[in-house]
Amino acid sequence: MASNSSKNPILPVSDPPRDEEKERLLKGEEKIFKGAAMTKRGANAAISYMACAVLLVMFNKAALSSYSFPSANVITLLQMISSCSFLYLLRCWKIITFTLGESSMTSDNNTTFVPLKTLMHTLPLSVTYLLYMVVSVESVRGVNVPMYTTLRRTTVAFTMIMEYVLAGQRYTAPVVGSVGFIVLGAFIAGARDLSFDFYGYAVVFLANITTAIYLATIARIGKSSGLNSFGLMWCNGVVCGPLLLIWTFLRGDLGMTINFPYLYSPGFLVVLLLSCIFAFFLNYSIFLNTTLNSALTQTICGNLKDLFTIGLGWIIFGGLTFDFLNVVGQFLGFLGSGLYAYYKLVGK
Repeated sequence: MASNSSKNPILPVSDPPRDEEKERLLKGEEKIFKGAAMTKRGANAAISYMACAVLLVMFNKAALSSYSFPSANVITLLQMISSCSFLYLLRCWKIITFTLGESSMTSDNNTTFVPLKTLMHTLPLSVTYLLYMVVSVESVRGVNVPMYTTLRRTTVAFTMIMEYVLAGQRYTAPVVGSVGFIVLGAFIAGARDLSFDFYGYAVVFLANITTAIYLATIARIGKSSGLNSFGLMWCNGVVCGPLLLIWTFLRGDLGMTINFPYLYSPGFLVVLLLSCIFAFFLNYSIFLNTTLNSALTQTICGNLKDLFTIGLGWIIFGGLTFDFLNVVGQFLGFLGSGLYAYYKLVGK
């Protein structure tokens, strides 16, 4: 029955390849093209992440800036509650499973879904996820969208450092060089940002650090937990949801939300709903992309999708006057991301 389990779930999961699957992948059976280092499944995960990330940034920015919603923590809390609700229903309907090798047709009806021992094993991942979510949502508020995406590109350097510290991962000279282009481009692009705000920039860089730690933790703990992407998302929600609820209550964020003048505005409710939906799919695609590819690949995908984020953010929200340095910086960043994508595909 276990041998057929991978065919039962309707949605794909991030099961680490078994020995026989690795052998099949090495033979090029699921490669994008002959000689490529990335599989078709990995490429689909990367593209899905980029699409969800662009849309989520837009809806978060709309809620926090266009509607001036006072609490990023409440948005994060609603996203967690929505994620757990989706997962609970999908698991009860046996559309998905939470553990590797488990058949959705034979899964039991245990309402806890994940053993306490496994939940404790993923505790470091849940803590880093909470920090990542809270800081990332807050980081959108104080910086215009184009500069936000520009500064977020430096996450790649933090991710490379975290992977080396936590997992001993080393990269080749071409990959390190492409990362250098990305970081250099980010600093050049931001050199003459007239809307410079120290707090806003500080929060963005803090978001870079928490993102790097979170992705590296997924790569290290996620694969040893025995859980697939949905199981890891469930553990994050179960652990972090109550903590964030207490935090928002103590800070008075819940009270500010109740008194928010646009709380029952149809436009705001649609933005909030779409933010929760795309947050769910984004978290799923992050797990899938990181486990199928790598934490660094996940970060690079975040840089590649910035072209669309910057364009949409500039058109919809404005806030940035492009000059020569900005254009040069943007070009270097995308050049570095493109080089990394090329090296990843050819296996260098």
